[in-house]
Amino acid sequence: MLASPDIQPHLPLTEAVLFMLISLVPGPSHGYAMLKDVEVLSEGRVLLSTGTLYGALKRLLEQGWIARYVEHDQAERGRVTHSYELTGIGRRIIQAELARLEALVAVGRRAAGERA
Repeated sequence: MLASPDIQPHLPLTEAVLFMLISLVPGPSHGYAMLKDVEVLSEGRVLLSTGTLYGALKRLLEQGWIARYVEHDQAERGRVTHSYELTGIGRRIIQAELARLEALVAVGRRAAGERA
């Protein structure tokens, strides 16, 4: 299955970006939690520095794949935190990338003589 024309130019995703987006599938998260989630989801293969994480978040915001909202923590005297969530296009990007990866795996298995 090919991705729609508006998504196709954005594929393939880097492993770091894919895991960042996947970390938001269950719901909104703040940056530090995403950093830790990516490490767990990737089983330690992807270790993001804060600079890499926030640079990627900036690009994902600019592309419209995620949205940011501000939370004011009254318990901590008005401390402001930023949380991020997937947008509709962000979810479509994940679905398209997973479909692309599944197709690659199927081709590889067929070539190796395995069942898909």
